[in-house]
Amino acid sequence: MSAPASSPTPPPTRGRVRTALASAVGTCVENYDFVAYGTASALYFGDAFFPNSDPVVGTLLAFVTLGVGFLMRPIGGAIGGYLGDRHGRKPVLVAALLTMGIATVLIGMLPTYEQVGVFAPVLLVVIRCIQGLAFGAEWGSAVMMTYEHAPRTRRGLYSAIPQAGNPLGIALANIAFLLSSTLDSDWAWRLPFLASALLIVAGVVIRMKLTESPEFEAARAKGTTVRNPLLSVVREDWRNILRIIALRVVESCAYYLTATYLLSYITDRDSGDRGVALAGVVTASLLATATTVLSGALTDRVGRRTVYLVACVLAAVFGFPMFLMANSGTPVLIVLIFLIGIGVIHAALTGTQAAWFAELFNTATRTSGASLGYQTAASVAGFAPFLAVLLAESFGWPGPAGFYVCIALVGLVGVLSTRETWGPGQRPALPADQPRRVAGRERHPSH
Repeated sequence: MSAPASSPTPPPTRGRVRTALASAVGTCVENYDFVAYGTASALYFGDAFFPNSDPVVGTLLAFVTLGVGFLMRPIGGAIGGYLGDRHGRKPVLVAALLTMGIATVLIGMLPTYEQVGVFAPVLLVVIRCIQGLAFGAEWGSAVMMTYEHAPRTRRGLYSAIPQAGNPLGIALANIAFLLSSTLDSDWAWRLPFLASALLIVAGVVIRMKLTESPEFEAARAKGTTVRNPLLSVVREDWRNILRIIALRVVESCAYYLTATYLLSYITDRDSGDRGVALAGVVTASLLATATTVLSGALTDRVGRRTVYLVACVLAAVFGFPMFLMANSGTPVLIVLIFLIGIGVIHAALTGTQAAWFAELFNTATRTSGASLGYQTAASVAGFAPFLAVLLAESFGWPGPAGFYVCIALVGLVGVLSTRETWGPGQRPALPADQPRRVAGRERHPSH
């Protein structure tokens, strides 16, 4: 059974800022590693690992290997969520980051198809699977650690800080590729992967110094943890898992359609625009780092649901204009695409997710439930660039543009079907000594 909703929430810890920043550093490194693969798939892997293919087929195959890592993320989320709820958030944080780092460095050392033939793409897929497992395991414990250390009335803000590590990692990955793009050899894609070793060491050292989540420690002391949190949350809270999937699909698909597919699309139209597009992604990601935190803080004032609703509407409206802007070939408009798509829409969604998703579950199953929904949606999003290529081949640019709008509508359905957990109507009704678990069948009579 889930932990009782009436158990008091431990007070915020003095290390809450350090915890949030440490989680953000690790999330930054994880995203650097994972997104570097997406950028390399869009720009280099078609030639390096599938050189005998038609250019379109080579791009498709590169995006398939990108998607394989996403298929592993729900498995990683299930494993990491189970271990985080059963044995603690901190061990999962350290192990996942270390595993991800080793896999990423190995990609930078891989032989190409020209060197070892079909063995090269096979190795690429295997390592990508390991990346997917580690990335899937990391997110839940990182954001739940921060959420559970934070002050009760500012959990939106604090939980958004590790989420801000996402665009920061994206920015660093693309800066690395932007700097290496002047190289004419394989070092253009190898160096960004090898450079991640420096970030990994820093991330592991910082996370080793964290203290365990106070809510988890309280639950373990009282014996309210559950033997199989994964099974419990699937059996008791499957509706909330489905809601998270719908909410997460719009954010994840929209990002990869913008930062991965559109990057490839713009480059294929005019290879001279590669630098402009990469600069746009980097600038937008830096903007998103700030916007993510501001969005989280805004949810503490106006509610989680309101911010998410506005972002989904913006995504639905932006789908076709962003391709018209890309087709213009105008550098300013190309950069503006990424500023809006990543710096505003994607950031507002990610800044809201951590606190909202955490509040849908009890402490005993929180990491498992949020991770399973979050990473299952990510597994779908991993194939968004692949589907976009197919749609573009059949319908031209309106195909992927329509796809973008459709996933925004899925997000709207998720918003409308998920109860607000921290809006003006919920805050006054919550006693000071009660945890903010108001959404979920067991915690709210009108759920």
